[in-house]
Amino acid sequence: MPLEMNREVFITCAVTGSGGTQDRSPHVPRSPQQIADSAIAAGKAGAAVVHCHVRDPESGAPSRDLAYYREVTDRIRDADIDVVLNLTAGMGGDIVFGDVESPFPVKAAGTDMIGASERVAHIAECLPEICTLDCGTMNFAEADYVMTNTPGALRAMGQMMTDLGVKPEIEAFDTGHLWFAKELVKEGILDSPALVQLCMGVPWGAPDDLNTFMAMVNNVPADWNFSAFGLGRNQMAYVAAAVLAGGNVRVGLEDNLWLGKGELAQNWQLVERAGTIIENMGARVIGAQEVREKLGLTKRAPVAK
Repeated sequence: MPLEMNREVFITCAVTGSGGTQDRSPHVPRSPQQIADSAIAAGKAGAAVVHCHVRDPESGAPSRDLAYYREVTDRIRDADIDVVLNLTAGMGGDIVFGDVESPFPVKAAGTDMIGASERVAHIAECLPEICTLDCGTMNFAEADYVMTNTPGALRAMGQMMTDLGVKPEIEAFDTGHLWFAKELVKEGILDSPALVQLCMGVPWGAPDDLNTFMAMVNNVPADWNFSAFGLGRNQMAYVAAAVLAGGNVRVGLEDNLWLGKGELAQNWQLVERAGTIIENMGARVIGAQEVREKLGLTKRAPVAK
């Protein structure tokens, strides 16, 4: 299909993620206050959307603690910068199998499987404008770890998100995930036009070469909105590629720790650099309210405690 460059681009900052990066950089935020402060700084640098996981404040390990999500939400909502809040709903679908000859019982360390309602509980309380929906199951980096999102669970979670009035951001790690996302729209579980994040270079999903990227782009319906990112050294290259392909961009410490060789980044620096690339391409970086209008989002206060 013919490509049309996006001239009105929003930046998402993926603030901290759930990967084992907490001991590789002092800039990866751990506590709810650190996560919120980093998100706010990213917003001031030009991010319209902040995508947040939470971590244990002491160890930095990924967490599903509702109190942490609520603190992050309250701090961001009370800040002097307006940003669209995007909370992960990807936690709680992790299986680490035993060895290759004896996969069962699964290993307790790293396995975290919960039901659909529990995976969405913090979304129901915090009411962000956006939350993520990892639209498939895949082998994910480690030898015996599987990121598990069954069709049944995705249908249930997607319907809960729609009923809550929170827009799912479809996390697509390969073309089959887009295939299923289109099925969810066809079934009326997700509203159209949908929102997609193309996740490039995550082992063992779609590799981050341009041919594969364009295959992903060409599987996104023309009336949907999409954003994209590449991991590590390719993060800024995918800022340019996403804009040229008609999409929006994601940067942040969830996906890349480095500003340059030997120079650890902070989230606001990655956002600032992405903004410079976008503007030097002749496009404009849009803000939070314009994103809400573009995507049909409503900013709401969290459920009263």
